[in-house]
Amino acid sequence: MGRDALSCPLLPGLELPGHLFSARASMHIVRLSLSRVRRFDSVELAPRPGINLITGANGAGKTSLLEALHLMAYGRSFRGRVRDGLVQKGAEALDVFVEWREQAGAGPDGRMRRAGLRHGGQVWKGRLDGEDVAQLGSLCAALAVVTFEPGSHALVSGGSEPRRRFVDWGLFHVEPDFLPLWRRYTRALKQRNALLKAGAAPRQLDAWDHELAEAGTPLTSRRQHYLERLQERAVSIAADLAPGLQLQGIELQPGWRRHEMPLADALLMARNRDRAMGHTSVGPHRADWTVVYGEIPGRDALSRGQAKLTALSCLLAQADDYATQRGEWPVIALDDLGAELDRNHQQRVFQRLAATPAQVFITATEPPAALEEQLRPAAVFHVEHGAVQALQ
Repeated sequence: MGRDALSCPLLPGLELPGHLFSARASMHIVRLSLSRVRRFDSVELAPRPGINLITGANGAGKTSLLEALHLMAYGRSFRGRVRDGLVQKGAEALDVFVEWREQAGAGPDGRMRRAGLRHGGQVWKGRLDGEDVAQLGSLCAALAVVTFEPGSHALVSGGSEPRRRFVDWGLFHVEPDFLPLWRRYTRALKQRNALLKAGAAPRQLDAWDHELAEAGTPLTSRRQHYLERLQERAVSIAADLAPGLQLQGIELQPGWRRHEMPLADALLMARNRDRAMGHTSVGPHRADWTVVYGEIPGRDALSRGQAKLTALSCLLAQADDYATQRGEWPVIALDDLGAELDRNHQQRVFQRLAATPAQVFITATEPPAALEEQLRPAAVFHVEHGAVQALQ
């Protein structure tokens, strides 16, 4: 049992960088079943390798299918918390079941995996490969889904929390020792904040300052190295998808003046201020990152379309990095791509995805012309009246 919190993204002449072909394997979902998820009483579909197109009118429930996948990979819907409308009205809980083939390191035929989650908005119960799981992070670590949806522009133009979560999700999947380090830092932060609120004496804070520095310094180093890897990929991808962006780099803002002093010193210097405010004002929990452009001065000057293209470049870079580090591609979900990108940018996205072995889910009110011109989807599903019909 647990709480609703994660314990723990064919144009002629376009050349794709070699690292896109670093992994030729991909996670392949063979069955997705959900019950009492928004307007669906019960529905099941059998996706295929390659591109899976899901069509339907606005409000038919296409996005709910991707939300269910996202829930299994992140512990929450990309629209927010489970209790904020994902559970069907009048129902006590939703159920999601996913069966997929994992190929990396699993032999020529791969390994079948199964995960199920019952979630009531507060209390949840999960199973993975026939065993109960004690932490939601265990489910999230098993199935990797990179999602681009109408709110993804907030990754670039919104607050810092989604950007920290983006980096930490990537590290969570590719560095096995990152989660214990993240938990250690989070636990120490809670203890220090509790002491600050209680007005504890300075000597009581010394041990937790030490613990925060011991966990926060390597945590920040991992974030730095991860963003350096992502930077190379994101710059290359953005140059293909949207060369007008002139994306040049990604810079970490670690949460304290790291170039001037160690974290332990920053905590000590901020102690009086922290005692007055009742919380810790410096450290990795305050970290952020920003994208550097050739001519655009910063995120505040971005149009919504530019923010979307930047976010998509970062998300595809994250999928590419996952493939390189893990030896197989994550599942990629693109919600309402036709409404988010114009035809030219859609073509470029489809070409890039077609060059990978990734299993892709795309939702649209009707088949995108850019998709039909370049390649035929492996499977097409139509959503209507709370049911899903396979059209091919």
